[in-house]
Amino acid sequence: MTNPPGADLHWPEGCMAGIAMHEMSLCESILQVLEQQAEAQQYSKVKTVWLEIGALSNVETDALRFSFDVVMQGSLADHAQLEIIEVPGQAWCMPCSRNVVVQQLYDLCPHCGSHQLQVNSGDQMRIKELEVE
Repeated sequence: MTNPPGADLHWPEGCMAGIAMHEMSLCESILQVLEQQAEAQQYSKVKTVWLEIGALSNVETDALRFSFDVVMQGSLADHAQLEIIEVPGQAWCMPCSRNVVVQQLYDLCPHCGSHQLQVNSGDQMRIKELEVE
């Protein structure tokens, strides 16, 4: 979502508001981690944050990018770049005894059609790397 500086965003009531609140909370948690690590590792500015976001994590990346810019204003990560690394969803198919790629929770096994899948990757979000000064 790109807007000119100073532009106001107006979302229809109930449209993005709930999504944005979730992503705003995630960004506040990211900022807490950045501040804790800045103190522990003695850095004062974050230039780039690389986040791994799983396809099954229920994170809306456009809302996260917007929230990141808002939450980081005036902090050690003010004007930091956010780089998102998308991680595919994977699950273990019990009947097939193999890992399969899934696009969403409750997908069927693409090989045998089974519902007996156990998600083992792609449902997380984590800070992968930082560029700091």
